[in-house]
Amino acid sequence: MLNIILFGPPGSGKGTQAEKLVQKYGLVHISTGDLLRSEIANKTALGLEAKNFMDQGLLVPDEVVIGMIDNKLGENKDSKGLILDGFPRTVAQAEALNGVLTNHNTSISAVLALNVTDTELKDRLLKRGATSGRPDDADPKVIEKRINVYKDQTAVVGDFYTKEDKFVEIAGEGSIEEIFSRLTAQIEAVTA
Repeated sequence: MLNIILFGPPGSGKGTQAEKLVQKYGLVHISTGDLLRSEIANKTALGLEAKNFMDQGLLVPDEVVIGMIDNKLGENKDSKGLILDGFPRTVAQAEALNGVLTNHNTSISAVLALNVTDTELKDRLLKRGATSGRPDDADPKVIEKRINVYKDQTAVVGDFYTKEDKFVEIAGEGSIEEIFSRLTAQIEAVTA
């Protein structure tokens, strides 16, 4: 199985690139943000709890996200692999993900980290907020907090995967096609 984590701060292009990689490689796309937004749209208890955290720019508790990932893996046992977008966000989540994948007799193939400047991230998120209806992308203060939470709590996950020799940094600025080309070159190197 080809199991890829797309890694990077909010607005780095993980969702956009994940869609293109799903089409090219036939992977199952697991976006914790999409899963959580679906729960919010359906006004489930989990969704309402998650919304409270997300609206403040905070991370949703691990056990909620890990359970969703495990369920998604169980639903897609015969897939060619998966691409995780927006997860893991903490070392504890990375460790839990390794455990879940081991239980499904698979592991992470590579972690591809999209590097984007803070200025570009803010511009992208404000533009997305203007059209997406997502309140967490429309408020500059929440955006700033999300970027800082990423730097303080999530960036260390890169160190975890560096120790496993699975972490690769990718320039995340340029055209969508240029970034996609960089990503596919790294995936081809992993699968060669």
